[in-house]
Amino acid sequence: MKRLQTKTSRLITQAFERLDYQKLGTIYCEEGGEAFWMDRRAPCRTVGVALAEILLNRLKLGGKSLYVGAGVAEIPMLFMETLDLGRHVDACNLRADEVAVLNQACRGLPVRISASDAYSKRGSYDHLWIVSVLNDPEQYPNVSALCYGRADPVTFDPAAFIEERTQIMALAEACLEKLALPALVSTSVEEIPWITDWCDRKTLRYVVEEEDYPTAIVEDPVCLIRVGDG
Repeated sequence: MKRLQTKTSRLITQAFERLDYQKLGTIYCEEGGEAFWMDRRAPCRTVGVALAEILLNRLKLGGKSLYVGAGVAEIPMLFMETLDLGRHVDACNLRADEVAVLNQACRGLPVRISASDAYSKRGSYDHLWIVSVLNDPEQYPNVSALCYGRADPVTFDPAAFIEERTQIMALAEACLEKLALPALVSTSVEEIPWITDWCDRKTLRYVVEEEDYPTAIVEDPVCLIRVGDG
């Protein structure tokens, strides 16, 4: 199994040391942000490095990846793809305040996150990273509640759910149609149905790998789906 280059590991550590955790605390948490990052800072880096090394052994040299909702947790993967594999990475995040913190931490390095949405990205990609985006409780509260078994049958709003589902399917379509097959999709276990539904409707073959991998912030396990495989 290939491991990250020593230089890449060092630069990842440097980026995490540069992050403004006080600002991140206000972005990620309504209260208790400082305690949150004291608890998650080291695991976010170590778990991220482990995930980066999983992808290091899956992705090809010189390819192209699209990261949707790239945040602190994605730093190790972005560094690995850019520095170890020489891949082109388009990373987007709609939270401009978080993007500013991330880019400040990555200054002087060939990793940039843009405060834009996935719809605006052009071209084709052999890897899509879309983790805890399609079930985001802030963006899609009704879908998220149903997905995680928190929906109250008395107060659940089916009309709002249908509207959110339409938005999610449009976002999934916009991202997945950019895939250059065969491709790899990195997503959370809870988001698998959105990816496989699109594949089924396009009559594309896919393989959901059996193993999944932990994450450190939202704690949704990540899995890999090979699309157009065979």
